[in-house]
Amino acid sequence: MSGASFGDWSAAVLSRTESALDALLPPVGGGGGALVRLHEAMRYAVLGGGKRVRPLLVHAAGELNAAPAAALDRAGCAVELIHAYSLVHDDLPCMDDDVLRRGKPTVHVAYGEALAMLTGDALQALAFRAAAETAAHGVAPAAAVRMCAELADAAGSVGMAGGQAIDLAAVGGALDRTSLEDMHRLKTGAMLRASVRLGAWCGAPLDAAASAALDDYCAAVGLAFQVVDDVLDVEADSATLGKTAGKDAANDKPTFVSLLGLDGARRLAAELRARAHGSLEGFGTRAGRLAALADLIVDRRS
Repeated sequence: MSGASFGDWSAAVLSRTESALDALLPPVGGGGGALVRLHEAMRYAVLGGGKRVRPLLVHAAGELNAAPAAALDRAGCAVELIHAYSLVHDDLPCMDDDVLRRGKPTVHVAYGEALAMLTGDALQALAFRAAAETAAHGVAPAAAVRMCAELADAAGSVGMAGGQAIDLAAVGGALDRTSLEDMHRLKTGAMLRASVRLGAWCGAPLDAAASAALDDYCAAVGLAFQVVDDVLDVEADSATLGKTAGKDAANDKPTFVSLLGLDGARRLAAELRARAHGSLEGFGTRAGRLAALADLIVDRRS
């Protein structure tokens, strides 16, 4: 779909991703007995909602080097399943204690805390299966192994989980700008970078300069995503966000808005968008979708 508009392209990718996730997740009623409810909760947590920014990044990065669409579907599922698992666990009473996600009750509200914990665990495991299955769809086995390692790093203590630990420790305290940016490079940015890297690794190898340019793009959009999240937490309502608005202020969390003010946070998001666009200049028109996604991340209203 190289000639399609961004809207048509993104709609097609979202449809492909939803279908791929539906096929990868355990079927409705699958497993029998106690597994039925676990499988229902997994599907509840993943399907029928979410912006799917991470799979969009996977497919956009795959356009840089003509990656096979089926491999991109698996890589997109892998990053989205990690994201979904993280939301299930983040919403638990021992973490952010939220009751609304994607406009519906959170998993622990709908299915209980213990099953929500297991749901997240199962989704995380399934993500690595999806990444490994790229080897059956045109990706070299060594590249598939590299994807699994990247996914582990991005989700683990040197990535998302580590960033979440820093975030929890910072509640009620203060972080300077450097510390706040460092935290969100782990908590949010690592998985966005993994999305771009997995998409690129599904195709022909990129040279060192191209890989470095992509990483600079990832650093910019990863931070921009969180800056805009902080702005929306202040400006948007719960119905628009699909989750409880104002949670950061209520929980006394350090944010880019609390540090820079609303206008300062908006300016930072605009600067990061410009940096992301600049990082892509060497790719020419092949990076058009990635550039459009940088705009989507900064301009979104939910």
